[in-house]
Amino acid sequence: MERFHDPFLPALPRPPSFVLPTHITHKISGGIMAFDFLNKEHTVAKPGFNRWLVPPAALAIHLCIGMAYGFSVFWLPLSKALGVTAPIACGADVGFFAQVFSSSCDWKISMLGWMYTMFFVLLGISAALWGGWLEHAGPRKAGVVAAICWCGGLLISALGVKTHQIWLMWLGSGVIGGVGLGLGYISPVSTLIKWFPDRRGMATGMAIMGFGGGALVGTPLADAAMKKFATPTSVGVWETFVVMAVIYFVFMMAGAFGYRVPPTGWKPAGWTPPVAKSSATMITQNHVHVSKVWGIPQFWLVWLVLCLNVSAGIGVIGIASPMLQEVFGGKLLGVNIGFNDLSVEQKTAIAALAAGFTGLISLFNIGGRFAWASCSDFFGRKMTYAIFFVLGFVLYVSLPWSAKAGNIPLFVGAVCIILSMYGGGFATVPAYLADLFGTQMVGAIHGRLLTAWATAGILGPVVVNYMREYQLAQGMPKNEVYNTTMYILAGMLILGLICNLLIRPVAAKHFMTPEELAHEKKLAHEKSAADAAVTAGSGDMSQIGSGGNPVFIGLAWAAVGIPLIWGITLVLQKSAVLFR
Repeated sequence: MERFHDPFLPALPRPPSFVLPTHITHKISGGIMAFDFLNKEHTVAKPGFNRWLVPPAALAIHLCIGMAYGFSVFWLPLSKALGVTAPIACGADVGFFAQVFSSSCDWKISMLGWMYTMFFVLLGISAALWGGWLEHAGPRKAGVVAAICWCGGLLISALGVKTHQIWLMWLGSGVIGGVGLGLGYISPVSTLIKWFPDRRGMATGMAIMGFGGGALVGTPLADAAMKKFATPTSVGVWETFVVMAVIYFVFMMAGAFGYRVPPTGWKPAGWTPPVAKSSATMITQNHVHVSKVWGIPQFWLVWLVLCLNVSAGIGVIGIASPMLQEVFGGKLLGVNIGFNDLSVEQKTAIAALAAGFTGLISLFNIGGRFAWASCSDFFGRKMTYAIFFVLGFVLYVSLPWSAKAGNIPLFVGAVCIILSMYGGGFATVPAYLADLFGTQMVGAIHGRLLTAWATAGILGPVVVNYMREYQLAQGMPKNEVYNTTMYILAGMLILGLICNLLIRPVAAKHFMTPEELAHEKKLAHEKSAADAAVTAGSGDMSQIGSGGNPVFIGLAWAAVGIPLIWGITLVLQKSAVLFR
């Protein structure tokens, strides 16, 4: 474009063009190139890589971010962060916002609990927003970002505790950490499904089992660290946050760098994709673009299936401990008296039993993720969810009956199975999505589906807690306040069953055309179908997926297996009091 020049004005000198010196541009270019190893194209597996190295990499990340489930271990110490031995209450005239910025009075547990809500709301939102970016950037880059966000959030929270500013904790662990949760949670999904097309459910079950097990490892670690750092002037929380941030960063970065993606066209040796016998098959060989899923009925049906299953399960998790104590009262100790009539010593004793019960159901939550997801490879995803809803309905309805009969083993057993299906629903849904929408963008689609989890994280606890408070206000005995709640949760499962039965194969019009798929593969740094066929025909891929150094594979599994076994052992010791 020509510059305007007025002939009656003196010519203005042309501003000098700004060009960076060559040595600076080389440094900038070199700095950018230095991070090329994070790009997806640099994570493609080479001959000699064993696919069984991917699950421990995913577990390393999920075991760290899974500590979100165990954050309540910090609530009580933080509620007396200033008083140390007892909370320093805020004055009656101190409003909510004044408490947020106050450094002279302790926080209420209700204020700290907002972080728990923020965790799972931000998890769902971030997974939905950046799921598409993850498919293009690859799992390694997503894992690194997740590590920076989750561990950086812990460091910001440590600063918040040190300066006694709760808004820094909300920002650090709640918001920034919540983004890390979302990216870390979905980072391995697409990759695992592509590495294990023959066992989709089992593969995602192994990783998501780690998220459920994160609290088993993190809670005793945090408890030990707080005791170590506690002094007459500190409850030891901010120091614990710093230590855990360092440990988690090492594990998460190791997991991120352990990720590899299979070459385009790779498949396990000796495995052939199932041939569709009819257009009604529930496992497609085509692919849906993530941008289209909002307009596909099947997506919203699966969304409702997950939301209703999780709402019912998370409602039980939130009240498990008080429910056992208030329903059975003295019967837990062999004394036929109600909860309100127990002495202080007796209430302390049944609180220990309730803690063991909470640990026991957490084990079923974890085990169910692997067991049910693996079973879905044989039953099919639709049938597995049908079992969840039918069996779940029977068990929820049975809880008031077993409570009235005083049958503690039946009550405990029913809740344990319910929680196994709660965990199993999380682990089975990625494979369900891959069956319906294809594998090309399943990670991004799964990210959008996790908004159902964010919704359930609000819906389930609200229904359970408000129903309990309402019935107590009406004068209902504590051992009966949960009956109506269980029937409401059972009704949710009936709705979930109907939604699941309505799911049909996705219509052909929603799938990407060959040209659209080729374009998407280019964006995802994958080879075209023609190039993949040439590579596959060359025999290069025959050495990928199996083999490798068995010692190295064993060490990778030990790195995640030993902490998990340690956490499970501690929980079993605590839950043993239920069977004495």
